[in-house]
Amino acid sequence: MLSFLRLGLGLRARIAFAFGLGGLIVSALLSLTAYSVTRTTSLDQRAEAVERQFFNNASFVRTASLTEDASFGDILDNLPQVAGGSPIARIPDNENLWVAPRLASEDLPPELIEQVATGEGAYSMRYSRNGNHSLAIGIRVGETAVSYFEIVTLSEIESNLSSLRTTLAAASIGATVIAVLLGVWASSRALRPLATVSEAALSIAAGDLDTRIDERGDPDLDAFVGSFNDMASALETRIERDARFASDVSHELRSPLMTLRASVDVLDARKDELSERSGAALSLLSEDVTRFQRLVEDLLEISRSDAGSIDASFDSIDIVELLRHVRAATGHVDIDVQVMKSLNSPVILGDKRRLFQVVSNLLENADKYADGPVRIMLGGSEDHIRLTIDDAGPGIPKDERRLVFDRFARGVAARRRGTGGGAGLGLALVAEHVRLHHGRVWVEEVPEHQGARFVVELPRSREQ
Repeated sequence: MLSFLRLGLGLRARIAFAFGLGGLIVSALLSLTAYSVTRTTSLDQRAEAVERQFFNNASFVRTASLTEDASFGDILDNLPQVAGGSPIARIPDNENLWVAPRLASEDLPPELIEQVATGEGAYSMRYSRNGNHSLAIGIRVGETAVSYFEIVTLSEIESNLSSLRTTLAAASIGATVIAVLLGVWASSRALRPLATVSEAALSIAAGDLDTRIDERGDPDLDAFVGSFNDMASALETRIERDARFASDVSHELRSPLMTLRASVDVLDARKDELSERSGAALSLLSEDVTRFQRLVEDLLEISRSDAGSIDASFDSIDIVELLRHVRAATGHVDIDVQVMKSLNSPVILGDKRRLFQVVSNLLENADKYADGPVRIMLGGSEDHIRLTIDDAGPGIPKDERRLVFDRFARGVAARRRGTGGGAGLGLALVAEHVRLHHGRVWVEEVPEHQGARFVVELPRSREQ
């Protein structure tokens, strides 16, 4: 059962259940103990009071039985009784005549009558008759062997005990509910540090590497908090060191690349003087140098993002106008931009250079790996603007849709021979730039045809 609970319930629910179960067990044990003690004490006290009165009455009956003209009916009728008590006597000299103000011989258990008749001393018995619990006690008195009995009903005590059972059951249920509520409160308090750690971990995963957890003055938690902060510091140092290394390497490569680019341009200017084979080699060299320059620039941009040294300049930008410039620069003027009716104003607050790169990278990605873009749509709501670019490719499998935005991830389409020549940083830069604008980017399938749909969602400008 405990194994089932561990699989079916969360930690908070298990703590609350444990508190509730503990409260139920403790309250049930206390209730059973209280009921048992109360029942035993009540019955013992009642039996003690009955015995004292019984022996006093038996002594009086014994004295009266010695007189010749004794009237047992009057004697029994005038005897004092405890609450719920009634006397009855058997006169053996008068054909075992039973004398009682309110009882009959059938009200006595036959076993008790036999014990009193054949034994010596007093005998008592608890029994139930017609659903009523009673206590009977009897003794032979006097030389005439008169048997004297008293029957005391215990219904009042049973009624009180029944009320006590109901009260204790209600108290147990109330204690269990309180224990569950206490468990919920305690679990919330106990798991609050874990929630703080979870939020800090999510913040670090989102790129806020300087996130730390404040110490709470709790010796049990401070060690855990210290370890987490040390881990975060080590991670931040490692990432910053790697980012600086990539930035330094990329920066150092720019100078020889510029020299190489200039040399290639000089050779390209005299390409007509070269042989056909040398011209083909020069073309390949020029393409690789261009790709190498693009790779270095992308690495520098990502390194600045990792190091937190991005010099972004946010201004009000008309997205429709931006798309017109991107299409002209990338050679996609033949693709119309479909502006949805839900878009009231295409203005957002952003960095124009980086948003230009976002759109151009998406279009370039479609050219390299998906037979080119087929549609650009622009829509939005009161809070966001949504840019959608559909391509004509084979689509992206669901298990790769999140990975395509990772650095140096190129997917199935990019690994096909003869397609593209990218290093897998274009979409990674798209994700970085969109995150800088507090937006989102994702991939989904195109409903109308086979292909991939890249969706960029950006917050609207506050300056309308």
